[in-house]
Order: sequence, then structure tokens, then C-alpha cells
Amino acid sequence: MITYIALLRGINVGGHKKVSMADLRSLLTGIGFNEVLTYIQSGNIVFQSSDKNKTILEDKIQKVIESHFGFLVPVIVKTKQELQLIFDSCIFSEEKKTKSFFILLDKIPETDLVKQVNKITFENEEFSVINNALYFYSSVGYGRTKFNMNTFEKKLKVNATSRNYNTVKKLLDLGSF
Repeated sequence: MITYIALLRGINVGGHKKVSMADLRSLLTGIGFNEVLTYIQSGNIVFQSSDKNKTILEDKIQKVIESHFGFLVPVIVKTKQELQLIFDSCIFSEEKKTKSFFILLDKIPETDLVKQVNKITFENEEFSVINNALYFYSSVGYGRTKFNMNTFEKKLKVNATSRNYNTVKKLLDLGSF
């Protein structure tokens, strides 16, 4: 069995796209996933599966959510090892890393697009795109930044979802079966 972490984008935010984590665990167990755990209400799932194709897993999760809850949700699935590598590859100092956000991308963006994005600068904000992750730090806090994930998704031509340091660390801990 392979340990995976699935990250849903945009659920249970501002009363929109409500998804019960208990229902979600039950649905995912029902489609054959094992050891299904969820963390907080923002769509963080740890599970095991013998399936080695993450695209198929993403599709299964999307379809069961759409079928049961009635709306489509973007899903990014990483193996525990992939998420660990993303976590360990953060370029920031340990002090900044603990206050950073990890923006997980559904694919590695094209080099030319990354070069264009790297020209973007905001005062008090730092970011770096490495492979299929964008690392983001703001000295003024995430809620008061000029950074806009949607803009970066469009410019990099990727789908993405963001998690803070504590959430990524907890998901890695939960994935230690």
C-alpha cells in the first residue's frame, strides 16, 4: 500500500462547498481507499491505496465528491514521499519556513513561465517555484499580502492549492502509519 495525501481546493470556505469530513472519509473508504484520515475542515486527506496512478486517484476523489455533494472540487494528490520532499526542499530559513505557505502545483510548470513569474515582486514578500511547488513567505502575514494564488495559477498554467507549514507538517505526521 502507498500512503497518499489528497488536498482539496476551496471547500468549507465562507460557507461555500460544504463537505463533511465524516461523509468524505466514508465515501473514500467506500471506493476502496484504506486508512482514510482527514485533518481539519479544509480538505486534507491521508489515505492508503495500492493504485500507483495519482491522476486516477484524483479523478476518483473528484467524481465521488461531485456525485455525493453536487459540485466539482479541484484535487491534488501527492505521495507521502513527494510531500516530504516538497516540505524538505523549502528554500527559506527555519524561522521563515515555519511561517511559510506551501503552494502545491498539479504539475511542474514550463521553465519559460517560471522565469516570467520570477520577475514579480511584492514588498515584504518572497516566493520561489521549485518543481511542482511554490514556496511563499510574507513578513506581514498571508492575510495581508498582495500575493494572489489565482494569478500565479494562470501565469504558470497550473492548478494549485495552498497549505501552511503546520498543516503540511501534520499531514506528514498523520501519514506515518
